[in-house]
Amino acid sequence: MTAGRRVLVGRIVGLYGVQGWVKLESWTEPRTQIFRYQPWLLDMAPGDTREIAGISGRAQGKGLVAHLPGVDDRDAAAALIGRDIWVDRECLPPPGEGEYYWVDLEGLEVIDTSGRVLGKVSHLFATGANDVVVVDGVDGRERLIPFVQGVYVHAVDLAGGRMVVDWDPEF
Repeated sequence: MTAGRRVLVGRIVGLYGVQGWVKLESWTEPRTQIFRYQPWLLDMAPGDTREIAGISGRAQGKGLVAHLPGVDDRDAAAALIGRDIWVDRECLPPPGEGEYYWVDLEGLEVIDTSGRVLGKVSHLFATGANDVVVVDGVDGRERLIPFVQGVYVHAVDLAGGRMVVDWDPEF
């Protein structure tokens, strides 16, 4: 199910010094965990993905800095600013009981508790209160369902490709 899937874990956001170091924004928890997930995959252009292993880095002030092998001057580093940092899903540790990586939920069929198909999970996003599942409905409607297990989300069957929700199809 996870083979060939990639997970967005951060972005290169700036330069640090003159020896090719870059500043990072990390979406891992804790943020320094980004250095444990390698190799990184950087989309350089459509159809051109650069795989980089052996990245070193550290916390620096309120941010993170990293050195990528083969990027040894400021000009080479500047060409990477704005690049998203992806890793293969297989590089991540298995989630805990009742936990899921968003990428694993994308594409699941969503059905309500009465067995009616609502659509497929398009993507998820975070709010201050909880994550939200965006469902592309079979009726052409988009539904936003709070990912609150036991309240709205009753079951997630990754192997079966299905999520069961307690949600009014008219909402």
